[in-house]
Amino acid sequence: MPSREPKWWYGARRSWQATLLSPIAGLVGTIAAARLRRKAAYRSGLPVICVGNFTAGGSGKTPLALLIARLVAEQGREVWFLSRGYGGRAAGPVRVDPTVHGSADVGDEPLLLARHAPTMVSRDRRKGAEAIEAATSKNAVIIMDDGLQNPALAKDLVIAVVAGDRGFGNGRVIPAGPLRAPISAQIGLADIIVVTKGTGGTNPDLRRCLASNSDAPIIAAETRAQGGVEHFHGRRLLAFAGIAHPERFFAMLESQGAVIVERCVFADHHAYTETEARHLLDVARSANADLVTTEKDLARLSSAGGACGNLREHSTPLAIETVIGRADLAILKKKICEALAR
Repeated sequence: MPSREPKWWYGARRSWQATLLSPIAGLVGTIAAARLRRKAAYRSGLPVICVGNFTAGGSGKTPLALLIARLVAEQGREVWFLSRGYGGRAAGPVRVDPTVHGSADVGDEPLLLARHAPTMVSRDRRKGAEAIEAATSKNAVIIMDDGLQNPALAKDLVIAVVAGDRGFGNGRVIPAGPLRAPISAQIGLADIIVVTKGTGGTNPDLRRCLASNSDAPIIAAETRAQGGVEHFHGRRLLAFAGIAHPERFFAMLESQGAVIVERCVFADHHAYTETEARHLLDVARSANADLVTTEKDLARLSSAGGACGNLREHSTPLAIETVIGRADLAILKKKICEALAR
């Protein structure tokens, strides 16, 4: 069920909410750590690159996965995305078809990925990998969107993404904090760590923390809006988003010179209702503002009719991309080539 992350996840470590939930978090962390110690159940005949994160949501994982796909394609390899399909009803394995499937079927992220490369949705990652193997040639490469903590499928390269401005939040495990497992149990899984710099900058202590706990190369990346700043400059906008960290979306728009007259925040992976769509359209009309949203939100409206379809037609997506400097990009490319050679 889509939900909003608690703001206190990224506040003081000893907030009363985190303290109250710490016994549950301790149990969750113990179970998660034990799961991470399991030997991978299946090794695919195809190279598997996993793009995941240590925390729940909001690190810039999807745009980085798209960059990895481009780098793999530059090596003459065929890219296939493998996703759990969070938010969709399909257990899979099923190949995503944007002309047939909606976000209620396969989730919003797979719809976005499928615009760039073939995408398979499967809650059982092993079955998903086997379905990809049956559908393609030995020249293919599987890129897992998320799944760093999933032991069902062996990985040839694990890329962990960390949001530079948010880091590990209060350092606690779900539900007391954003970590999916204790960081001591997770960090050794990463072959390379990508720290994304958003509009909030990067916490100067984060890189030192990572370096002291991992031997993996640590590289810097920037998640930014695609195209020139002129597109939204000076425009009055009603900005709406159902993502884990909507503040980053709003900040990107303002960095382009946009004037946000209304901000509407929904839960991550939110499924819009007809009533909500009509409300957004009415407010934008009354405020004489243009509608803008994220690519993921627009994907959730992709197969909708009625007011939701009208909202889709009148909304402009803010396209984002991950950019990495030349030296760090060379490190990433080297790791990818090593994985493909295996």
